[in-house]
Amino acid sequence: MTNTAASSPNISRQSKAQALWQIMRFDKPIGTWLLAAPTAWALVIANQGLPDLRILLIFAAGVVVMRAAGCVVNDFADRDLDGFVERTRSRPLVTGALSSSEALGVLFVLLSVALGLVLLTNPLTVQLSLVGAALAVAYPFMKRVTHLPQFVLGAAFSWAIPMAFAASLNELPQGLWWLFAANLLWTVVYDTQYAMVDREDDLEVGIKSTAILFGSLDRRIIGLIQISSIICFIGCGNAFDLGALYYLAIAAVAVLFVWHQWLIRDRDPVACFNVFNQSKWIGLLVLAGLVGHFALGRV
Repeated sequence: MTNTAASSPNISRQSKAQALWQIMRFDKPIGTWLLAAPTAWALVIANQGLPDLRILLIFAAGVVVMRAAGCVVNDFADRDLDGFVERTRSRPLVTGALSSSEALGVLFVLLSVALGLVLLTNPLTVQLSLVGAALAVAYPFMKRVTHLPQFVLGAAFSWAIPMAFAASLNELPQGLWWLFAANLLWTVVYDTQYAMVDREDDLEVGIKSTAILFGSLDRRIIGLIQISSIICFIGCGNAFDLGALYYLAIAAVAVLFVWHQWLIRDRDPVACFNVFNQSKWIGLLVLAGLVGHFALGRV
């Protein structure tokens, strides 16, 4: 009996720690990689291939913290709906592993850390961060009022791009908006594919998404958005005078887009989820093209 009583608090603490880990999605890093990709692109371009270590560390930490904060907001906003969706019914706020007040406490800590990080930059970056935070908080609630929440998520995930330029150059070159648009559109692509996994459950509980809005035209519209994203990546290349290695990377991205279209041809939820997870390779391809361009003397 003594051993059982002694082990019970340890088990409780372990369960609470696991719940905290899960609500911040540290067990599912794909979202962190997808947020890190455009941040890294912007830092590489703004710094001609070699970002300052201090700025790099600030933004690396910021990506982790803000992605975690966004997940906490998402789970808090959806706490009364997630139990009706197969993929989300085991989340900590649904199972009771965490309370709503505990989730809000975690969110406060994360946002405080994010504020501390951005205060290490410059006033322009701090001003931009307020917009980024607003977008991150607004996204989960958009699923109740519009079928276009993926565009809000795209703006939130892309807002690190002007912030990275601001922190590096203390200005916002016009060309960055090509990269912003490319990433926003790419985010709509992979998050629509992600939403296709939950489409039937979302219809039942009243969650809105582009997957529901596009309906039977989903693959065609995704294809048009993919083409638009490629055009914006090309516009970015022209704006910043990027070379052949960058355009080769964008060509590889186009090939992956086609491959993903093939994989989701039957709209199978497992295939759609796998395609979403493969999106990390697109971010890495673009980064490789940019690093290669600057490392090899603007080839």
